[in-house]
Amino acid sequence: MSLRRRLTLSVLAILLIFSLNVGTHFWGSVARTESMTAYRQSVAAQELTTSIGLQLEEQRKQIRVLAALRDTTDDRLNEEDRKLASSNLRSVSDELKALGRMSDDVTRPQYNALWQSGTQLFPAWREFYNYYNDAGYQSPFPSPDAPALYDVVQQRLSYLKERQIFIAEQRAAIIDRTIALTDRITVIGFLASIFLTSTLGFFLVRYTSQSFNRLKIGTMRIGSGDLDYRIDSIEDSGELGELADAFNDMSGKLRNAIDEVQEAKENADQANEAKSHFLANVSHELRTPLNAIIGYSEMLFDELGDTAGIDKPQFQRDLQKIILSGRQLLSLINDILDLSKIESGKMTVHYEEFNAGQMLEEVCQTIAPLLDKQGNNLELSVNTTLPAFYNDATKFRQVFLNLLSNATKFTQAGEIKVSAEPRPGDADCVVIAISDTGIGMSAEQQHKIFDAFVQADSSTSKNYGGTGLGLAICKEYCDLMGGSITVDSEEGVGTTFEVILPVRVPVPESDHAVA
Repeated sequence: MSLRRRLTLSVLAILLIFSLNVGTHFWGSVARTESMTAYRQSVAAQELTTSIGLQLEEQRKQIRVLAALRDTTDDRLNEEDRKLASSNLRSVSDELKALGRMSDDVTRPQYNALWQSGTQLFPAWREFYNYYNDAGYQSPFPSPDAPALYDVVQQRLSYLKERQIFIAEQRAAIIDRTIALTDRITVIGFLASIFLTSTLGFFLVRYTSQSFNRLKIGTMRIGSGDLDYRIDSIEDSGELGELADAFNDMSGKLRNAIDEVQEAKENADQANEAKSHFLANVSHELRTPLNAIIGYSEMLFDELGDTAGIDKPQFQRDLQKIILSGRQLLSLINDILDLSKIESGKMTVHYEEFNAGQMLEEVCQTIAPLLDKQGNNLELSVNTTLPAFYNDATKFRQVFLNLLSNATKFTQAGEIKVSAEPRPGDADCVVIAISDTGIGMSAEQQHKIFDAFVQADSSTSKNYGGTGLGLAICKEYCDLMGGSITVDSEEGVGTTFEVILPVRVPVPESDHAVA
């Protein structure tokens, strides 16, 4: 068991006992409070029962006196006395209702019987006062022994009072038992807390002391250079065990440091080799058009110094070759500069309206000489419903010029197809695909084809030329224009590049001036 779990269980056990003590204390307090409240309510009900009994007795005496006076004299009850008597009856009735609100389930049957009798007695007394001055009224109280209903009320009131006294005594006994029980539980819990805390503290101290001592020995052994030493004698699956595992891992990593350094050296050598390979490719690509420029320039210079006549058609063909070589050299330099701008985050997008179909036709016309040289056939299929684009026309042209140049370069006497149509289910995007029947690529080559300075195969530069920047720039341009580019190829069958571009790109406020 881990140290954290041991400490957690110990703390939980102590907290449980502490909570039990606190809970017992609060339970006792609540129970005592409830019992005391119920006891006070019982006492108050007894007092109210006594008060009601006295008032009923007083009212009975008054009615008996008035009944006797009515039978023996001609005195009449004035209005003020009648109202006072009615008020006294209401007061007794209200106190009887209040007694009902103070009754609980135990005294409820006795109270209900009392209330039933009271509802018969009070109307009779109220009738007596209301018709006292009526000579034809026959009083229901002809003699002191007549009001038997009153005796029933007093008897039931006495039953209720006896029941209330019994309940009060029971609740007093419950209070005494609750206090004794909570005191015993509190003492037992306090003693158990002391015992458990002491026991857990002893075992935890002994356990942690042994574990830390083993860790100390292992640290000293590993620090002295014994990297084969392992701390494996700690019986802990938690923090101490993890700490021991960390020391063991550290010794293993120190032992593997030499191998990692050697591997890093080999990686650095490979990176240096890749750098040298790229520089060699770039040097070759730059030197080829530059040699042509220098060579044809020297030839023209010699021809101008020759006394014989100048062959103007040949002169123009040589100048054309110089121009083409210069443009090739400029294109290579622009590719390197563009990639440098992209990597530094300084490449901007210039938004403008343009016709994508017309732009693709111009690109196809531009590479027509290369198509003829390779013996390839180009098929262009542009959907007539394509909307006008609002994007960077220059980058759009550069992307498809690079893709078509690649397709033509790696295809000999084959078919190249260019298609453009709205994306199915999304009229705001256009899918432009360029397919060829060239040499194709393997899955591994497709995985790295969009990396800068990388070509599909080490022999590609030797056989076909190039620096490996074209497709990397295409991908970056597509990302800048809010689109994407994917490749699907099979060796010996051909390659298809698919470009998805939005028709209109939301232009940030800061770019409106550029657009």
